[in-house]
Amino acid sequence: MNEDCCYSFETKLLHNNSKFDLTTGAVSVPIQHASTFHQSSFDTYGKYDYGRSLNPTREALEEQLAHLEGGIRGFAFASGMAAISTAFLLLSKGDHVVITEDVYGGTYRMITEVLSRFGIEYSFVDMTDLDAVTRAVQANTKVFYIETPSNPTLKVTDIKAISLIAKKHGAYTFVDNTFLTPALQRPLQLGADVVLHSATKFLSGHSDVVAGAAVVRDEELANRLAFLQNSFGAVLGVQDCWLVLRGLKTLSVRLQQSVKTANKLAHFFRQHDSVKNVYYPGLKEHPQYELQKKQALNAGAVLSFELESEELTKKFVENVRIPVFAVSLGAVESILSYPAKMSHGAMPKAEREKRGISNSLLRLSVGLEHADDLINDFTTALTYAYSPIK
Repeated sequence: MNEDCCYSFETKLLHNNSKFDLTTGAVSVPIQHASTFHQSSFDTYGKYDYGRSLNPTREALEEQLAHLEGGIRGFAFASGMAAISTAFLLLSKGDHVVITEDVYGGTYRMITEVLSRFGIEYSFVDMTDLDAVTRAVQANTKVFYIETPSNPTLKVTDIKAISLIAKKHGAYTFVDNTFLTPALQRPLQLGADVVLHSATKFLSGHSDVVAGAAVVRDEELANRLAFLQNSFGAVLGVQDCWLVLRGLKTLSVRLQQSVKTANKLAHFFRQHDSVKNVYYPGLKEHPQYELQKKQALNAGAVLSFELESEELTKKFVENVRIPVFAVSLGAVESILSYPAKMSHGAMPKAEREKRGISNSLLRLSVGLEHADDLINDFTTALTYAYSPIK
């Protein structure tokens, strides 16, 4: 389809190369479960030979991911960490990574406990401080790893500025775009080389699939990552590919509703006397509020807030009724998480506290419930949490 070049993002979600099956006219991508493909010629093999290398269903998803992110090639993986880990395989022994300090716990674990065993060095840095980023650069720096907004303290990193620093030093820029998705933020357009996702989250959006994604904008880099995807083999199964494709169709409308409610909730928590801190880049007092407006359409549907103590936080969680209390985010239902023991449980306590991830911090991924119902629920839970024990 060439006419889609002028379509809006919302229309591209529905009208793309997978709009209908060319063979049957079906308006749903066929799920091709074949693990291997017959070759009709002794000398010439077809496009598909083995399911790990390429599968028509996975190919449809990968093309759509690249299409939405504005890249030339997409890759679907068995999980977000499979995507991140495979991208890190672009590194070699002796290379160095500059990585945002308040990164997802699984990425922290991969860097500190796995890549370090293979001779890959790393420096964690506050990437909101460009001078600190520059000071962290070494002669062997090969990757700058950004997560913006960060998880769970919602710091915002200047993607364009970091990408320029990376290019100056001949390094790649990786950006985890899980929180905002291409609906709200396009890192490749800002200079990034690799965009990464936990497609488990907003891209699929229904808490029914575990998936990961990567998109690149350079042909040479695409070929290298394709080689690694095939070699490492952590590809996404076809049934899960179909589920992500289905979820993508409603990405825009889901985010519109969730972001609208997230803004209301952020202001609610900020004005509530019982809430100590609120972290959300849509609040004007957020340190990177203007930067967020500059490089993204809005602040997204995830926020974090902190109560006065771990005991009060526990009481609050026990009295909340609407959100599920669980790992993960980005679903149609609101998800309340406890980073200290969930997303960042792999990070030592001292490292968590250094990054502002206290034992009284909660992260909220806002779903599609009515904002007033959520506000009433949180009001009641806060009242119970701060009521004297009788």
